Amino acid sequence: MITRLSLSQARRIALNAQGLARSRIEGPASSAAVSRVTQRLQLLQIDSVNVLSRSHYLPVFSRVGTYDTAVLDRLSSRHPRRLMEYWAHEASFIDPALFPYLRPWQRRIWMGASGMDQELRSHLEPKILTLLESGLPLTATQIQRRLGHEEVRPTSGWGWNWSAVKRVLEDLFGRGEITAAGRSLQFERQYGLTSSVVPHPALADTHASAEYALEVLAERAVAALGIASARCVADYFRTPMRETIGAIRSLEARGVVRPVEVDRWNKPVFLSSSAVLPRRANGRALLSPFDSMVFERSRLQALFGFHYRLEIYTPAGKRRYGYYVLPFLLRETMAARVDLKADRTSRRLLVRSSHAEPGAPADTAVELSRELKLMAAWLGLGELVVEESGNFAAALRSAVDTA
Repeated sequence: MITRLSLSQARRIALNAQGLARSRIEGPASSAAVSRVTQRLQLLQIDSVNVLSRSHYLPVFSRVGTYDTAVLDRLSSRHPRRLMEYWAHEASFIDPALFPYLRPWQRRIWMGASGMDQELRSHLEPKILTLLESGLPLTATQIQRRLGHEEVRPTSGWGWNWSAVKRVLEDLFGRGEITAAGRSLQFERQYGLTSSVVPHPALADTHASAEYALEVLAERAVAALGIASARCVADYFRTPMRETIGAIRSLEARGVVRPVEVDRWNKPVFLSSSAVLPRRANGRALLSPFDSMVFERSRLQALFGFHYRLEIYTPAGKRRYGYYVLPFLLRETMAARVDLKADRTSRRLLVRSSHAEPGAPADTAVELSRELKLMAAWLGLGELVVEESGNFAAALRSAVDTA
């Protein structure tokens, strides 16, 4: 008999699995607490937009509050690394143990060198690998200079306009032969051989079958999500839908997941055997647009009735909510959304617009003002400024001023 869950139960399971169901302790979080977040989530998506903070820092703040971002930097840049870069949901920091299972499912051909001149590719690839064998991590620019490779690149047109060296580097990255040993101050990848970056060199040479790898990824994904449709599971590590459904069926046969029904979630849903249903959800968090809690937008809609789209690439005049909009989670409700910007020159956290959701709890303004002040302090910003845009601006500004 298939278990039927209420929407509230499904929400609490999902929030607990993502580490968002409990209220946070006060004071700076420990290194161990930061590590627990990365293990729970399995990945932290990387994105270059820095209007508020680098995206991979924000999910940890959402779950533990104030912490030293240098802790996260050390996990990904010092041996033995607890995090490494690879393709997962998108470019992400992952547990190195996941690397052999992600590797068989990389299909991002457009990121590599398949379309470039093959003679040039064959010329550059061994030279790059030989250069990186020295063990010194290098950026694409540094590698190009050391190789003495010069070329004229187009300066117009949409896209990255990558050099041939950069394209070969990304091809090697996608194949798993090289990875990032760290990031420069400009957030450029510093490439190194994968065998010298992973904590155990054998990981670089471990090759799992595609079928077994997908079962591992599906199991990790559903554990991180708690409760999910097949589409949600496939989206977590961006694995193909048909094959992911097969992996879920294998997990079901082993008792790792089981099918359940959820009120108003009108599709087959699977519950992880590790899922826990807390009696209540007491969390409060601002969620990055690249947070794993909001990866799959249809899941967000089904669980919370919250329609969310990233508007970074939408022309300014056509944006509904703003440029860098973060959902505000209050207990088990997506209560509001705010468009945030860190003005580092004036040391101010700007709330460019603020919108409350229909039926938002009565204490949303007070709790959101507290969360914004906590974020401002964590970012080293001395002032919180609520601008006039949005249906929640007046209430939020009043709460900020009162506090």
